[in-house]
Amino acid sequence: MGHVLWAWDLARSLLEEPLPRRWAHTQGVAEQAESLKDVLDADADLVVASAWLHDIGYAPNLAETGFHPLDGARYLRSVEQADEHLCSLVAHHSGAVVEADERGMFDDLTGEFVLPRVDLLDVLTYCDMTTGPDGSHLSAERRISEILDRYGPDDLVHRAITRLKPDLLGTVRSVEARIGDGG
Repeated sequence: MGHVLWAWDLARSLLEEPLPRRWAHTQGVAEQAESLKDVLDADADLVVASAWLHDIGYAPNLAETGFHPLDGARYLRSVEQADEHLCSLVAHHSGAVVEADERGMFDDLTGEFVLPRVDLLDVLTYCDMTTGPDGSHLSAERRISEILDRYGPDDLVHRAITRLKPDLLGTVRSVEARIGDGG
């Protein structure tokens, strides 16, 4: 539980004032993760902490590359000396490798942060892809549509999400099946 409280406090301090909408989204993602503690068993705190921290790379004082998964993970590793598993979850959440590829940063991301356990990454991605920008829970299809609407067709985020859509929907369906099976 110590990691979760630390993660909540860190995310709040970085996002609440400068990015209240991002903070609302983060709270919703963490709420989703909390609701899946039974599915996660011993890894629950790690995933909940990563849910709180997944978007800290958007914080204006952390953004160095403009690629929030990498900026957030680097901050956690270098400034907070956070656990490498936590850093990897933040670095790789929600198909970050595809956006890294679009940005020409694939080698930076994959060279610095190993791919975390897929089952844990899938749950974090599920939580992110079923939470809207205001923190509300919604279907993955609506979330993906919202992202595509927010970023125009020429934007690299739009291209990345378009490439990722089948994988993101598959991940969400896989986690939903795990939830339905009780873990």
